[in-house]
Amino acid sequence: MNGADTFPATRAVGVPHKRVDGKLKVTGAAQYAADYAANGLTYGFVVSSTIASGRIVAIDASAALELPGVLLVLTHLNRPPLPLADQPYKDMVAPGGTPFRPLWDDRVWYSGQPVALVVAETLELARHAASLVKVRYEHTPHQTEMSEALMSAVPPSTEKGGFDPPPSPRGDADRALASAAVRVDGFYSTPAEYHNPMEMHGCTVVPDEHGHLIVYEKTQGVVNTKRYLTAVFGLTDDEVQVESPFVGGAFGSGLRPQYHLPLAVMAARDLKRPVRVTLTRQQMFTFAHRPQSIQRVALGASADGKLQAVIHEAVAETSRYEDYCDVLVNWAGQLYACENVTLGYKVVKLDVPTPADMRAPGAAQGLFPLETAMDELAEALQMDPLQLRLINYAERDANKDLPFSSKALRDCYREGAARFGWEGRPLAPRARREGRELIGWGMATGAWDAMQNEAAARAVLTPDGHVEVSSSTADIGTGTYTAMTQIAADALGVSIHDVDFELGDTRLPKAPIEGGSWTVSSVGSAVHVACERLRNRLVELARQYGGGRFAMVARDEVRRAGNRLVCGSGSDDAIGIDALLARAGLETLEEQASVKPHEKQQAYSMGTHSAVFAEVRVDEALGTVRVTRVVSAVAAGRIVNPKTAANQIAGGVVWGIGMALHEHGQFDHALGRQMNHNLAEYHIPVNADIHDIDVLFVNEHDDIVNPLGVKGVGEIGVVGVAAAVGNAIWHATGKRVRDLPITLDKLFA
Repeated sequence: MNGADTFPATRAVGVPHKRVDGKLKVTGAAQYAADYAANGLTYGFVVSSTIASGRIVAIDASAALELPGVLLVLTHLNRPPLPLADQPYKDMVAPGGTPFRPLWDDRVWYSGQPVALVVAETLELARHAASLVKVRYEHTPHQTEMSEALMSAVPPSTEKGGFDPPPSPRGDADRALASAAVRVDGFYSTPAEYHNPMEMHGCTVVPDEHGHLIVYEKTQGVVNTKRYLTAVFGLTDDEVQVESPFVGGAFGSGLRPQYHLPLAVMAARDLKRPVRVTLTRQQMFTFAHRPQSIQRVALGASADGKLQAVIHEAVAETSRYEDYCDVLVNWAGQLYACENVTLGYKVVKLDVPTPADMRAPGAAQGLFPLETAMDELAEALQMDPLQLRLINYAERDANKDLPFSSKALRDCYREGAARFGWEGRPLAPRARREGRELIGWGMATGAWDAMQNEAAARAVLTPDGHVEVSSSTADIGTGTYTAMTQIAADALGVSIHDVDFELGDTRLPKAPIEGGSWTVSSVGSAVHVACERLRNRLVELARQYGGGRFAMVARDEVRRAGNRLVCGSGSDDAIGIDALLARAGLETLEEQASVKPHEKQQAYSMGTHSAVFAEVRVDEALGTVRVTRVVSAVAAGRIVNPKTAANQIAGGVVWGIGMALHEHGQFDHALGRQMNHNLAEYHIPVNADIHDIDVLFVNEHDDIVNPLGVKGVGEIGVVGVAAAVGNAIWHATGKRVRDLPITLDKLFA
């Protein structure tokens, strides 16, 4: 009999539980990477380059070293020996090219690059001493303005890093576009956006007398971090332990080890003392960021709105040393049905740090021009934008020529439109106003992949009936602790209060990095299997050691009641879990499971979908924009926790509003340096910018994506929001803005 029938389901999954880790966070008991105390702790401060390209001619650290309490100034001249080959530095998600190696040599690749690390007894002293380090440079010409380097764009490397090249053209898109009854053809741009989680990147490295390291790190994957450290520093597996139980936001910035980590390890091994390195807010702008892009979208349609041609071409930035690639254009070949599609993607190498994944990488930028162009096409056809999307609804993934494992996007359109009141939208722009404010409604489609990776989990039952479940996954604010506790409770047939979930430690069963919205699908599946195995084994122990009555009943007649197992109504029909384990000669009961994607998934395209509806109010005199209402209807399979999932989507909507109206890395290209590298001038949405956000999940059953039928929601919330806001602004004003962010100067242009 199937183990799922052994105990009655407790129905923890699907219930809006509050976060199990919430109390630790709001009381300050949760410890982050820079919170861990250690005897003899020292502090490192990074010295950043002031030029964008060139070489270091000389470094004078004498003034810093003269200060009492300054212990070390690390530079490329006195760093420890490091591997010569690229491979040790290539972490699990490294793109093609040569990885950045802090303090490797005298070469300066970008402004803000670390050129030294000052270590002192206090943070204040380290920071002051860092200001005394004098660096002389030899400048070489630099290029940080992508629009002036487009002629040097090249196809990206497909060596590694998750880049999915655009599929080959199908049909003849150029010819179909030329003969289409209605056409739109335009260029769109998205700026560089920078990671600014509340917790800045940092780590605390604690060596012991044998040279073994405990590393407390802000990361989305302790396994990836450990693999990087063992490879770079030639350490064995048992010489490094990485812990990251709490992360104050990461969103992709913690997927790869950032430069503070190897600097701290170098210093700790040199001094044989604990070292903490935390980046400043300004230094948070000197590594991972969403790359800027320039994109062309051309659509051709028949008079009835049927797409005849889709062309989506993009150029995005990368660094001089690595080929970072976002999947920008592939969505255009998947989201709508069309027989003639051409997709193209190139990168421009600039004197900037390598970009990195940032919440819904590729889809967030790529669907802005596509969904804006669809709105422009609807305008040209004098057709409702939602109706245009329904006319071109894709029943299959034409990129892969595969059916979808599930796709409830039509339900998203229908239920989202009904909740928003879309049927009351006037077709013409500038049709509604209140006082001096113009009111507009816009919508867009969102899409993201639903993925599963190999993951492992362990479940341990203690004599008091409590279960400790663990995996080395992460919780970057997504609610992993809570979701895994719910999945475990259902599989065990117990309350969530009987389960503790542990994560973020390399001593635990291996899990993939937390990213791509695959954690619940991957780790959740492993947790489910491990807990089912534990439950089944407990029943077998009861039948074997519980007494005569247990031996005579069927497996599904054994049930759990508190800390006892029961098989009937009499006094002899129950046994305590502690007594059962004692009879079996066990201190605890343990099961472990490793789960990987199954072959059946290869016959399907798997994804999440959404429909985003937005209302804006634009002050006609001032050009200011308020996003007053957003409805996001999401199809993401089975929802483990409606409360935390809705939080995820709402957070994504806020990100999308920031992308539409606020975020923009601004450079002084003469210096090759970002100028708004702080939270005062790098604008992100604040409470006053956010109004009503309504999240609804449509019913979607999927038994292909994983045994639980769940899909992640970390990414899908942001996708399509910027386009929906931009389309609403057009509907309010009649002004089409194709370059993000949409600021008042562009509305007045």
